[in-house]
Amino acid sequence: MKKFTLLLFAVSMCFSLQAQIQTPAPSPASTLEQKVGLTDVTVKYSRPAMKGRKIFGDLVPFGAIWRTGANENTTITFSDDVIVEGKELKAGTYAVYTRPDEAVWEVFFYTATDNWGTPQEWDASKVAATVKVETFDIPMPIETFTITFDDLHNNGGTLGIMWENTYVGVKFVVPTVDKAIKSIEATMGNKEDLTANDYFAAGSYYFAEGMNMEQAKEWVDKAVEMGDGKAFWMMRTQSLIYAKMGDKKAAIEAAKKSMAAAQAAGNQDYVKMNKDSLKEWAEM
Repeated sequence: MKKFTLLLFAVSMCFSLQAQIQTPAPSPASTLEQKVGLTDVTVKYSRPAMKGRKIFGDLVPFGAIWRTGANENTTITFSDDVIVEGKELKAGTYAVYTRPDEAVWEVFFYTATDNWGTPQEWDASKVAATVKVETFDIPMPIETFTITFDDLHNNGGTLGIMWENTYVGVKFVVPTVDKAIKSIEATMGNKEDLTANDYFAAGSYYFAEGMNMEQAKEWVDKAVEMGDGKAFWMMRTQSLIYAKMGDKKAAIEAAKKSMAAAQAAGNQDYVKMNKDSLKEWAEM
């Protein structure tokens, strides 16, 4: 009985040890999360490596639909409706398929995301958007398949796809302006509870987007007025608004105040920016 018990124990240990074996995935999974303006964009994909192989035109044939990575679907999720290379795309999650070619790739945003690789039967009704983008040569080889978020700005960015010596970029636009204006209007409508930061956020956004400079000036002036004289970043923006509106005298005065406050706070970046602006405006 003891021998039988020991045998069972040894067998169970073997299974236990076997279950604990871990090895690296040939194409490791990766997740990219990026806030673009006010929109959340997430990419999930697997990353195969070249391993001495010829990729495009060989491992990945030209003219055929490719899973754009390895293993299960490469997916992209947009939290808002967006515009991709001029095509409208509703908020949601899409599988990203491509049809590589030497000069131009087709990129498909496919509503079914539960396929392993490409669908057994391609369903055109599930293609939410199709765009075409040019290829660009990369001077150095990219060993591991890589997806990136490039050229980010308040209102969009570029979904970059690169491997071997090829890069393609898919530009997308997000609805930042609409969302920001709605937020500003909702907040600024309750004047009794407004803070200096509220006025500054609204005014600096209008300035950054080139919208209604008079309104931007009014809000930033109010923010500086409500401040304690130490908010050098607010006075910096105030000076830039004055300069944009052609009031050089007021711009110089605000820049000097910003520079003094930045100096007191030990922020040399703002000291330098104000010095550069003062020099530029003095020469105008």
